[in-house]
Amino acid sequence: MAKTKTSFFCQNCGAQYAKWLGQCKSCNEWNTIVEEIIQKEEKRAWKQTSKIKKANKAVKINEIATVKEDRVSTKNNELNRVLGGGLVKGSVVLLGGEPGIGKSTLVLQIALSIQKKVLYVSGEESQAQIKMRAERLKKTNENCFVLTETNTQNIFRTIEEFTPEIVVIDSIQTLHTDYIESAAGSISQIRETTAELIKFAKETATPVILIGHITKDGNIAGPKILEHMVDVVLQFEGDRNHVYRILRAQKNRYGSTSELGIYEMLNNGLNEIINPSEILISQKDTDISGTAIAATLEGVRPLMIEVQALVSTAVYGTPQRSTTGYDTKRLNMLLAVLEKRAGFRLGAKDVFLNITGGIKVDDPAIDLAVISAILASNEDEAIAQDFCFAAEIGLTGEIRPVRKVEQRILEAEKLGFSKIFISKFNKLSKDNFTIKVVKVTKVEDVFSNLFV
Repeated sequence: MAKTKTSFFCQNCGAQYAKWLGQCKSCNEWNTIVEEIIQKEEKRAWKQTSKIKKANKAVKINEIATVKEDRVSTKNNELNRVLGGGLVKGSVVLLGGEPGIGKSTLVLQIALSIQKKVLYVSGEESQAQIKMRAERLKKTNENCFVLTETNTQNIFRTIEEFTPEIVVIDSIQTLHTDYIESAAGSISQIRETTAELIKFAKETATPVILIGHITKDGNIAGPKILEHMVDVVLQFEGDRNHVYRILRAQKNRYGSTSELGIYEMLNNGLNEIINPSEILISQKDTDISGTAIAATLEGVRPLMIEVQALVSTAVYGTPQRSTTGYDTKRLNMLLAVLEKRAGFRLGAKDVFLNITGGIKVDDPAIDLAVISAILASNEDEAIAQDFCFAAEIGLTGEIRPVRKVEQRILEAEKLGFSKIFISKFNKLSKDNFTIKVVKVTKVEDVFSNLFV
């Protein structure tokens, strides 16, 4: 038995120190360094061999043979899109999200849909609870095995017995190994158990899906090195007051990080949204002032979203600026541009802005839709429901071009919009669109087209 030692770890970033400090030198956070018991041993839980391994030799990059990744389809189109085509054999995927957002539901839904031998390891729920969720999802898979265990040594014994094709861990913060004498969820335990699972995945070419908790700041709990160790980091986002969920890739060694998956949370699980633009635009019987449709991009996926604005006279003296799903600082900047460059007097008025559907947008291409909705509410005139906008606003009041404008135009055309406003400086490869493309250079041009 190796000698037990203690060390000091930062609970925020995972930095290790020989003694206690008040402030972490790595992340500059105060009172985050705690003492943990560590025990260093040579052996590992997953089949550590005693053979001497020779050092690798350097090879010319031109002589390295390229091998196409062998992927496993998850039977879930949205997840396949975000992963880049499916689960790569031997990869380790980390899925993070707020409590109750639907992480376990999504992973169990995949485990029951995929036609592979799956071992679902749960350290948080009993087998009866998982069975109840599976019945609610109305899916079955005879090759899905459920194990309620938190000790990695027992988990690996079960893996050797069943030889699954996919392993799911719910969650990584509940696991612990016998080779580290610290509590489950500590920095040392998370790092050690993840290293054992990565070693297993690489040696057996078995995909491993890890579910991770997040902190109050929205970061995945545990050491930051956890995100560097795994191959793919997915973030599951959404508002509890809305039924829609967004799956993003923050890191992907086998594909793009610009893809996006959208789901709808229903009683029987997560439903894939094939055309998200239709659900993000409100259905109205009559034209209402203060709304505008923006053609935005989430990654490489074009979306049509509705921007709602309300402009009213300030009652309490100091004007209020409030946003939902949009950056408040950027709203203040756009209001300053309208006041200084375009001559609209909005300094003594309350301005409220909302992005429908409960999603958050940081694409600057919705600037033109934002100011159009604000001006429409200020003038109390409605913008036609078949008009949409795709342009950025500069500090001088000019309409700036945006990237991939043709994709936005085609999406608007497909959904039946009759007119789209873009910057005059956007270069188009063709002009024969069914939708009418209106090119503008200043805010005044947009105002004259809409309200004069």
